[in-house]
Formats: sequence, C-alpha cells, structure tokens
Amino acid sequence: MADNNKPQNYKNHRSYDWLHLVVTMMLVPAIAAAIALLLPLFSERTAVFIMKLLLLYYGLCMLVLAIKVRRYPLVLQDRIIRLEMKLRLQKILPPDDWWQINGLTTDQIVALRFAADDQLPALMRKVLDENIRDRDQIKRLVKFWVADFDRI
Repeated sequence: MADNNKPQNYKNHRSYDWLHLVVTMMLVPAIAAAIALLLPLFSERTAVFIMKLLLLYYGLCMLVLAIKVRRYPLVLQDRIIRLEMKLRLQKILPPDDWWQINGLTTDQIVALRFAADDQLPALMRKVLDENIRDRDQIKRLVKFWVADFDRI
C-alpha cells in the first residue's frame, strides 16, 4: 500500500501491493512442480513427499492471498464511507464550518458515521479538538447511534 506521509507526484503516484504480487508469482513454481509430478521422474515416495510440500506451500500462499484480498474491499469501503460522510457533513454543518471536514482522518470519519445528525457536529468538533484518532474510542462517544448494516 502507499505511504501516506510522502507528498504525491507523478513519479510516486502509482501504488503496488508487492506482497500480493510476490505471493502470486510464487505460485508459478508450485504449478510447474505439480506438472513435473505428472511425469514419471520421481519414485512414489519422493512424489508423495513433494506433493506434501507443495500442498503446504500452496496453502500458505493461499492464506496470504486470502488475507490480502479481504483487505481490498475494506479499504474501498472506507473510501466510500469517507465520501458519504463528507456529503452528510456538508448537509448538516453550516458552510463556514465545512473546512473542518478536511481535518478529519479516514479513521475518524469512519467512526463518526454512527453518530446521529443532531450529535454529529458537536462530536466532530470534540474529535478534532481533542485529536481523538482511535475508531473504537470515537464510537464509544456516540450517544445516538445510527446503524450501518451494509458493512462488508
């Protein structure tokens, strides 16, 4: 994932998930070894041992990929929530306070989405003034809860 602390420009704007790419490429030798096992090059005992190693190797690769692939929709969901909340905040805040929206981090916005409209402006100011960044801590401050049943 990208480093959010560096200023972005043309030279560094692309983002690669190197772990995902490397693990995916590691499957190529596993497939080649599995194909080689179809040929009568190994004794049965050696072939069984190689198959056990391949299953372990394949399983570890799949575990890493499953974790990585699970992360992608969550990041996308947070981006959608951020957009949704910016629109919601612009509806309920006076225009003079819109600049404060840009001071919120994604974690803060994602946690604030549970606050009802009448609590949201004051809670947003508290989060900004006290620099509360922990999602769980912000959620505990919500008194009037708005449910979100569409989470992934």
